[in-house]
Amino acid sequence: MAETRFDVLCIGNAIVDVLAKVDDSFLAKHGLTKGMMRLIDEETAERLYADMGPAIEISGGSAGNTAAGIASFGSRAAYFGKIKNDQLGDVFTHDLRSQGVSFNSQRATDGPATARSFVLVTADGERTMNTYLGACVNLTMADIDPDIVAAAQITYMEGYLWDRPEAKEAFQRAAKMARDAGRKTAITLSDSFCVDRHRDSFLELIRNQIDIVFANEGEICSLYQTSQFEAARESVRRDCEIAVLTRSERGSEIVQGDKSWTVPARAIAKVVDATGAGDLFAAGFLHGLTSGKPLDHCAKLGALAAAEVISHMGARPEVNLAEHGRAAGLL
Repeated sequence: MAETRFDVLCIGNAIVDVLAKVDDSFLAKHGLTKGMMRLIDEETAERLYADMGPAIEISGGSAGNTAAGIASFGSRAAYFGKIKNDQLGDVFTHDLRSQGVSFNSQRATDGPATARSFVLVTADGERTMNTYLGACVNLTMADIDPDIVAAAQITYMEGYLWDRPEAKEAFQRAAKMARDAGRKTAITLSDSFCVDRHRDSFLELIRNQIDIVFANEGEICSLYQTSQFEAARESVRRDCEIAVLTRSERGSEIVQGDKSWTVPARAIAKVVDATGAGDLFAAGFLHGLTSGKPLDHCAKLGALAAAEVISHMGARPEVNLAEHGRAAGLL
């Protein structure tokens, strides 16, 4: 097998996060359900932006957040995602590269603008997301570099890519390229609504092309159409090599074959913004896995990264996670 150039390649929707603190009356005014994610058009995006208070703009997207976290731990991360050659495209590129991620996807010169997600954070730390997908949904096979896929230990992809046929094809081809090169593949199920839309094809993919599944409790229960977490856990155990199941304050459960590990969440003083918790958990876990750590230790690194990111606004770490891990005695 050829030597790896990257520990993890992340593929996902390239989105700039626009983060703002709001109160419940703002959500009510715009007919928003707290804690949910909805897709919006460009007109709605402009209306929300005009009515928001001060905001922070930073590159985001689920797999992008994971890539940034992996790089912060000191692992070699690469990213594929579609942006436009515009101002927000500049923001996305600068942020990701400045965090040590290799990102060289070709920018679109026409068509929709770079995607943005308005992340509205209420005082309880809950986030309500309104996402204009723009250019990111135009990811195609032309954006997948086979050499980079073959040179990454793990190719990690987000379920949101499944919503558009061209991106879905790119996702499937990337998984096959990785497997053909003797590498591992991973998927995050993204959200329970995404799972509801694509349940049958997700199950087929997981059973045939995916080695590692990341999901929260709601997503894994949706996948197997059960309200019982334990039943969903036993089902996914049979369908993939490793399942990483997060349960918010109840920590995480990792299953591999007939083995299971339960790892507690790390305590923090206050949840400021839950955005990116699952993405950064995946970053810590994947860093540990590609470094040869036991699975329960990988989950402890995931919990460390998740706790850090929910302690402040934004879905990217504000500290060097490698140093943070060493201070915690985990690295």
